[in-house]
Formats: sequence, C-alpha cells, structure tokens
Amino acid sequence: MERVISGIRPTGNLHLGNYFGAVKSFVKMQDEYDCMFFIADWHSLTTHPTPENIRNSVKTILSEYLACGIDPEKAPIYVQSDVKQVLELYLYLNMNAYLGELERVTSFKEKVRKQPDNVNAGLLTYPCLMAADILMHKADKVPVGKDQEQNMEMARLFARRFNRIYGVEYFKEPASFHFADKAVKVPGLDGTGKMGKSEGNCLYLCDDEKTVTKKIMRAVTDQGPTQLNQEKPEVIQNLFTLCELLSGKEAAEYYNDLYNRMEIRYGDMKKQMAADANALLAPIREKIIAYANDDALLERIMRQGAEKAAARAEKTIEEVREIIGFRKI
Repeated sequence: MERVISGIRPTGNLHLGNYFGAVKSFVKMQDEYDCMFFIADWHSLTTHPTPENIRNSVKTILSEYLACGIDPEKAPIYVQSDVKQVLELYLYLNMNAYLGELERVTSFKEKVRKQPDNVNAGLLTYPCLMAADILMHKADKVPVGKDQEQNMEMARLFARRFNRIYGVEYFKEPASFHFADKAVKVPGLDGTGKMGKSEGNCLYLCDDEKTVTKKIMRAVTDQGPTQLNQEKPEVIQNLFTLCELLSGKEAAEYYNDLYNRMEIRYGDMKKQMAADANALLAPIREKIIAYANDDALLERIMRQGAEKAAARAEKTIEEVREIIGFRKI
C-alpha cells in the first residue's frame, strides 16, 4: 500500500477552503492509502507564536481533524515536535542544501517581502524541514497545493542529492498528489482569489449558525446582469463556485439559469447557500466542541500517533546515520 504523509501548520481554525481543498480528501485517503497526518508546530515557529498559542492551536487543529472524519486508528495523527528524529534528519539535509537555491524559493522571497523584520533562518531552511517530514517516513505521495509545489521539488532534489553523495538508493522521490482529478479552489467571500486566513474572507468550520449566515449574506456581489446570457465577472463566478460547493450542482444551475435570464436575486441565492452551509457545518461544529472538551482523549490520540510515527522515524535515522558514517547510539 502506498504511503501518504501530510501536515498542517497550527495557525488557527480550519475553514471551508481547508475542508473542501484537503480534509475531505484525507478522509477518503485513509481507506485507500497508508496515511499519516501531522500538526506542524515546528514550522509555526517562523512567526514566533507564544507557547499558549502553540498549545491551543494544536488542540484546535486536532479537534477539527477528528470532527471532519479523520480516524486515528486508520491514519495516525501526531504532533511534529513529538517526533524528535525529524530534527536530526533536518540537520543532515541542511548540510547538503545550498544558500543560493534556498534563497531562490518563491515562498521564501514572499515571506521576506511580507515580514522584512523577521527574516529568520527557519524561513530560509523551511524546504529542508518539510523534506525531513516527508523523507523520514519514505512517503510515496504528498497532498499539496500549487503554492507548495516548489518545496516538493526541493524535497525530491534533497532525496536525489543524498543518494548521490553517499552512493546509495535510499530515499525515494515523493510525488505531489491530488486525490481528486483536480485541485479544489474555494473562493473567498470577498469575491477575489481563494479563501484564506490572512485574507479574512473565510467561513470557519467552528463558526456558529448566526455567524455563517451573516458572512454569506455579506458576500460581495454586483448590481446584477444587464444583458441576457452575460458573461459573469470574477466576483460573481466565485460566488457561483461557492454555491456549487455548498448547495450542489443542481442549485448552481438553477441560479445560473436565473442569471442568464436577468432574473437573479442574489439575496435568495445567498439564503440557500447559508442554509446549506449551516446544514453541513452543524454536525462538524458539535463534534469539534466535544473533542475540544475531552483533553484526555486528545492527549491519548497524540501520544499514540507519536509512538507510531517515532517508530518509523527511528528506523530511518538509524539507517541514515549508518549510511553517513556515524556510529550507532
């Protein structure tokens, strides 16, 4: 069975973009692949979170993963910092990574632009840590979005370089992976781009019914079509894309027909979207609350996940140390 590894940074609540773009696929993957999921708390240190933020965010993300249907008996979930072997492999990969290639990574240059006062070494070597997370478990496939594709290519580069330097065929080159036929892009409620935390245009899985309704009813629209069968501007096309995700293809086609006839009432469309969004989120929200209030269960799941991940990681590190020439501990 092919091995799949995927992580998420604990930077706040999951939103619909995460749900439709990744988490729904993860729930399907756990029945068809040898999956492991992890919460990437070491990666979050590049933005200097407080200890309280880290602990709360880890608990939040774990509760939401479980509420969406990830079964830790099928797909172990662990916290990155609980698997110390990752840091040793990270060190070895850093030794074979070069400054010029790391500085050319698009995500690094973007972070430098956005946070010029916090250009730390962790940002620069982010691809090395990501590669360590993946190569440690000898993953065949890694579910990623387009924004991570360059980092995936770096992981493949580091695998090839390690094998070449030490004259072995040890690390396989992990493939980028979309479980669906194509990646799902979930538009933001502001009508531009995709749904994202930093854009402030999200519907969060934990939003209550009133908040969900208010956000959707405030979704950006225009004054409506002025011609029959008029081409939709981006902001309206995004609304229809979100409508199909929340209310289904048939509902989207119904409102599309009204749009083409210049009879569309965006308010009616958004009311149905809000009702369908609440129907989707209500059971997830209830489960999130239940998991978040059961600290003993969360601790047990994290501990069991860490034990399974560490067992694999320790085997890899022992073999890597031998390949490089270090003695066994």
